[in-house]
Amino acid sequence: MESKDSGKGLERIDLPISGMSCASCAARVEKGLANIEGVSKATVNFATEKATVFFHPGQTDVSHLIDKVKSLGYGAKIEKAMLPIQGMTCASCVKKVERALSSVKGVVQADVNLATERAMVEYVPEAVSLKDLKKAIEKAGYQVLEVKVGDSTLQEEDIVEKERLTREAELSRVKWKFILGAILLAPILLLMYGTPFLEKRIGLSRETNFFLQFLLATPVQFWAGLQFYVGFWKALKNKTSDMNTLIAVGTSTAYLYSLIVTFFPHRIMVKGLMMDVYFDTSAAIIVLILLGRFLEARAKGKTSEAIKKLIGLQPKTARVIRNGNEVDIPVEEVVAGDIVIVRPGEKIPVDGIVKEGYSSVDESMVTGESLPVEKKAGDSVIGATINKTGTFKFEATKVGKDTVLSQIVRLVQEAQGSKPPIARMVDVIASYFVPVVISIAILTFIVWYFFGPHPALTYAFLNFVAVLIIACPCALGLATPTSIMVGTGKGAENGILIRGAEALETAHQLNTIVLDKTGTLTKGEPSVTDIIESGKFSKKEILTLAASAEKGSEHPLGESIVKKAKEENLSLLNSKNFQAIAGHGIEATIGSKRVLLGNLRLMEEKKVNLNGLSNKAEQLSSEGKTSIFLAVDGEAAGIIAVADTLKENSKKAVEAFHRMGLEVVMLTGDNQRTAKAIANQIGVDQVLAEVLPEMKAEEVRRLQSDGRKVGMVGDGINDAPALAQADVGIAIGTGTDVAMESSDITLIGGDLRGIVTAIALSKATIRNIKQNLFWAFAYNTLLIPVAAGVLFPFFGILLNPIFAAGAMAFSSVTVVSNALRLKRFKPPI
Repeated sequence: MESKDSGKGLERIDLPISGMSCASCAARVEKGLANIEGVSKATVNFATEKATVFFHPGQTDVSHLIDKVKSLGYGAKIEKAMLPIQGMTCASCVKKVERALSSVKGVVQADVNLATERAMVEYVPEAVSLKDLKKAIEKAGYQVLEVKVGDSTLQEEDIVEKERLTREAELSRVKWKFILGAILLAPILLLMYGTPFLEKRIGLSRETNFFLQFLLATPVQFWAGLQFYVGFWKALKNKTSDMNTLIAVGTSTAYLYSLIVTFFPHRIMVKGLMMDVYFDTSAAIIVLILLGRFLEARAKGKTSEAIKKLIGLQPKTARVIRNGNEVDIPVEEVVAGDIVIVRPGEKIPVDGIVKEGYSSVDESMVTGESLPVEKKAGDSVIGATINKTGTFKFEATKVGKDTVLSQIVRLVQEAQGSKPPIARMVDVIASYFVPVVISIAILTFIVWYFFGPHPALTYAFLNFVAVLIIACPCALGLATPTSIMVGTGKGAENGILIRGAEALETAHQLNTIVLDKTGTLTKGEPSVTDIIESGKFSKKEILTLAASAEKGSEHPLGESIVKKAKEENLSLLNSKNFQAIAGHGIEATIGSKRVLLGNLRLMEEKKVNLNGLSNKAEQLSSEGKTSIFLAVDGEAAGIIAVADTLKENSKKAVEAFHRMGLEVVMLTGDNQRTAKAIANQIGVDQVLAEVLPEMKAEEVRRLQSDGRKVGMVGDGINDAPALAQADVGIAIGTGTDVAMESSDITLIGGDLRGIVTAIALSKATIRNIKQNLFWAFAYNTLLIPVAAGVLFPFFGILLNPIFAAGAMAFSSVTVVSNALRLKRFKPPI
C-alpha cells in the first residue's frame, strides 16, 4: 500500500509488475524507474513481482512510472472503474471531480464525463480501492451511485438500471419544482407589472404589493432553488466555484436587494423615492433554469440510447441440456461447455460453436450487416443475435463478461467516457471560467455604480446579476462529451467499435490508409477461380480427378479444390497409392489412372508434356493466381487456378477512400507480381510487397516519417505491431484477439466498407463538436459583454437578467440537441 516516506516530501507506491522472467528483468525495470526525474529510490522484487518507488509528487507521478515500465516492455497491473456520479452541473464540476480523483495516490488517470455523468478511473489496485475513490468524490461535494460489485467489476446492467431510476427521479423532481415555481411566478409577474392597475382598482399599496411578492418569491428562492444553494455551499467548502455559484450569487443578490427595499425602504431611496423590487427577476431566473435543466436532462437521456439498446439485447434465459434434460436457466448461470438449444425466432444467449443443426442468424444488431448469416456445425455464433430459421445446438465457449456483447458494451462505454485532445483544451478554459465571470461581474458593478446614470445602484445591481446569470459553463462542459457519446453509439450500431475519443478525433485527419492484403482485402482463404482444359478432359472430369486425389488433404490448396467439387455436387472417387511430394504436389492412383497434381516443377520432373498449358499458367500468374497442373497417365489434362479472392466490397471501399481524398497503400508478404495483380483489380495507389511480418510496423513508420497521418487495417497476429504503430489502428473483427487489442477501431464484421463508415463518422462527429464549441464560446464571448452593458452607451440597450436566464438555460439544450443530430448519420456506402 502507498504511504508517506520518512524522506521529506517523498511518497511511496508499490507497483505490481508483469512480464518479468528473470532477475535481469527486475534489474532493468529498477534501473529504468530510478532514472526518472523525481524518483528518489526504486527497488524491484522479482519474487513478489513488485516495484517499490519513492518519488517527489511535484516532479513526477504514477502515470509516468507506469509509462516507463511499459516502455521497457513490461506491464503494470492497472484496473479500470466506471463510477456513476450525481450532482454535476457544468464543466467546472467536471474539473473539480477530476482533480479530486487525480489527487488520490495510486490513480493513474481520471476522466469525468458530464454527459454520461460518470468517471472513468484507471488505478493501481494495490495502492487504492474503490472505497478510496468514492471518498474522494464525496469529499469534493458529489455523490457516487451505490452499485452492486462482483469480481471487482461493476455489474453494468445494475448500474444502467439504477442510473435510469435515479435520472427519472431527478427528472420528476425538477419537473415539479419547475411547475410549482412557474405557478408562484405568475402572480409575482402580475403584481410587478400590473402595479398601476392594482393600485387603481383595489387600492393595493406599493408596500403591500412588495410584501405579497416577497411571500410568493421566498418558496421559489429557497425551495425550488435549494439545489443551487446546496451546490454553492459544497463548492465553497472545497474553495472552488461552479455553475451553482453563479446562480446562487446572482439570484440571492436580486432577492436580498428586494428584501431590503421591502422591509427597509428608507435605506435605499433615490431623491426621496422608493426603489422597485426585483423578486420577479430572482424567481424567473430560477424557474427558467429549472426548465432548461429539465429539457437538458431529457435530451441527455437520448444520447445514451445506444448503450441501453446494446444492454437490452442480452436475453434473460437460456435453454441448456443438463443431465440429459432440456432446462431453462438464467443466462448468467450458463457456463462454458454447456450445450445450448436455440429454436427459430429466439435470441442466442451466449457465444459458442454450433455442434448440430443448421440455420441462418441475424447478426445485424452486432455486426451492422443486414443479411442473415448461414450457420452449420463448426461455425461460431454470437450471443444476443437472433436465430431465424432452424433449430440448432451449440457449445457455449464465452459467457458473462467474456462474450462479444459484453466486450462491445465495455468498449463503447470506455470510448464515451474518454476525452479527445480538443476536450482537454476546453477543460483548461472551464477551470478558469467561473472565477473570471465573477471578476467581470464585480468589475461591472463597480463601473456602473461609479460611472453609470441614476439610479446608479439599480443599474449596477441589474448588470451584475445579468453577467452572473448569462455565463454558461454548462454548454462548454457538454459540447464535446455529448457528441462523443452519440458518435460512438452510432458506430456501435454499425458494427464499429471505437476504443477512445482520441482515435475518433485522429481518424478524421487521416490522409493515408494502409491495407493488409490477406484477410483484409481478400477473404484469407484460397478458392478455385479457373479450370483450364487441355482438350481430352472436361472441366468436370478435371475437378473430379483432382478433388478425388486431394480427398482428406489438409493442405489449404487441396482443401479449396475439394470444397469446389462439393459445391458442384460431384461424386468423388476412391484413390490409392497416395504419395505427397514435398514442395511439389501429390501422386495417386484413381481407378486405373495414375494422377499427378502439383506445380510446374513436378510436371517437368515427371517429364509431362504440357501441350501449351505453360503459357496459360504464365497468364494466370500475372493475375495473381496459383496454377495447379493435373496430369493423367503422363499427359497434361488441365490446370486448376487457385487464388485468395477479393472480398465482395473491397473495390467499392477503395473507390470510397479515393473520394475521401485518401491515398491507399496495400501491404503484403506476397511477391510483386501477385501483389500488383490484386492491386490493379481494385485501384490501389501504392503496393508494398514482399514485406516480412516483423517489417510491417517499419513500413508504417516510414510512411509517417513523410508527414502522413496513417491508418493501418489488418486482421492477424503479425499485424499487431503495425496497428499499434499507426496513427489509427483498425482491426477486422473476424481476425485475432491480439490484433483487436492492438487497434484503436475494430470492425466487428469483415466488410471494408466499415472503415469508410468509421472515417466518415469521425469527420461528422468532430464537425459536430466544433459546431458545439463554436456555439458555446460565441455565446459566452458575445453575450457576457452585452450583459455587462457595453451596448448601453451607443444604443441604450441593457439585457434584462430574466432574458439572460432564458438564454443561459437554453444554450446547453441547444448543444445537446445539436449532438443528437448525429443520430441521423448514414454510412456513405
